[in-house]
Amino acid sequence: MKIVVIGGSGLIGKKVVQNLRELGHDVLPASPSSGVNTVTGEGLAGALAGAQVVVDVANAPVWEDQAVLEFFQKSGRNLLAAEAAAGVGHHVALSVVGTERLLDSGYFRAKMAQENLIKAASIPYTIVRATQFFEFVNGIAQSATEGSTVRLPSALFQPMAASDVAVFVAQAAVAQPVNGMIEIAGPEPIGIDHAVRKYLDAKHDARTVTTDAHARYYGIEVNDQSLTPGQHPRLGPTHFEEWLKNAN
Repeated sequence: MKIVVIGGSGLIGKKVVQNLRELGHDVLPASPSSGVNTVTGEGLAGALAGAQVVVDVANAPVWEDQAVLEFFQKSGRNLLAAEAAAGVGHHVALSVVGTERLLDSGYFRAKMAQENLIKAASIPYTIVRATQFFEFVNGIAQSATEGSTVRLPSALFQPMAASDVAVFVAQAAVAQPVNGMIEIAGPEPIGIDHAVRKYLDAKHDARTVTTDAHARYYGIEVNDQSLTPGQHPRLGPTHFEEWLKNAN
């Protein structure tokens, strides 16, 4: 089966490509660096010729509110139109757990717009909503740093390893479309402040994590339900402590 992976050179995309190839599929990684640009439409028709499945794990290059919205809208419209023209039978997209609860953020408004385009299109689809990746914990720390202090809320999230995300996305690609959403998450919830504290300790980083109930997560106020999955998510096997040991 020919499967095109949009964003196939990124953190998740490279792992999805590898997983699908190991399953014996004909996989084409597609990204601007390989001449396929979903925003301009360049190279899309050629890449999608003969494809049965398209997996979209591309992320926006910039997160400014208007720019990120334009990226996901233009990319989504161009990609879905090209898939319809090519007769693609399954569109798989990676999104974020809690998107509808995080709409104070321009990024999540853009992800919601992407999801709505997929739902309104004629192509059978599966949206895989993932929690935050362990690999993003450093970025969370950076975003909340003021001098030598990292100010974060104790709200729960349920992060997971990028490698586990890629396994679930590959599984969705070779399964039948669900015409709905699948939620995936790490094996256990943990406080955002606690996770960052553990990460900085493991990296011997001298910054101090201060717990502040009113601190924001990328500019958004969050609670224990904002970033955690609903009932019966599919859980990745990798624990945060295990990932930390291997990340050092």
